[in-house]
Amino acid sequence: MNRSIHGVEKLSPLMNTAVEKCAALLARRKSLCYNGSMETADFSRLSALCEREREKFEILCSTLSEYNARYNLTAVTEPEEVFVKHILDSLAGESFFPEGARVAEVGSGGGFPSLPLAIVRPDLRFTLIESTGKKCDYLRVACARLGVSAEVVNVRAEDAARGELREKADVCCARAVARLDTLAEYCLPLVKKGGLFLAYKGAEDETSLAARAIFLLGGGNPRCVRYELPGGAGKRTLVLVRKERETPAKYPRGQGKERKEPL
Repeated sequence: MNRSIHGVEKLSPLMNTAVEKCAALLARRKSLCYNGSMETADFSRLSALCEREREKFEILCSTLSEYNARYNLTAVTEPEEVFVKHILDSLAGESFFPEGARVAEVGSGGGFPSLPLAIVRPDLRFTLIESTGKKCDYLRVACARLGVSAEVVNVRAEDAARGELREKADVCCARAVARLDTLAEYCLPLVKKGGLFLAYKGAEDETSLAARAIFLLGGGNPRCVRYELPGGAGKRTLVLVRKERETPAKYPRGQGKERKEPL
């Protein structure tokens, strides 16, 4: 491992402890059934993926810690919490990304879920959309240190969706960005017909609130996939929406209307 990267050697024992504790939790649970459906997330497999790419996850955590001191990227700073609440949570949706998919991420911020996914799924091609320049600086450094395939674009999501990125993504994902109705207007215009909008959300069901927006933007019926993070770290929901129709040209509306006046 390249010990010249700032903070990695110091962080490594802490990361080892985090991985080992989480692996023990996951071994006891073995797997987690999503929403009582046929879909299953094998947490033993996810734990093995993290172990296989341990060095890269150490680099990610050290880079996050280094830049968080400058840019306030996340309030979650303890290595064990970062591993469970950011890394494992990001990987919870891994099986829904098709092989070789072109992925747009809206509001990339600290790089979750994109960076953990890029580490374990080098077949995915990411475009990270982030409106804050300093966060883009961090994302570019993190991508370079990790050697992952990603383009960082310093632009607002609504502007990106009106340009060359419109309806180009196989999957558009976002985590902890906005309410689902607002988020749909940011994300669905970026997804090509037949593609997927995947939102990482908390325990609350926002689909009824967002149903009209999803329909107007060309999405099909949303599907909720529920799970609980190991160690009682919280309940979460993945919202999956298949793009059934092209998004009308008037969306996204821009000028902040997505947040101020949700569809």
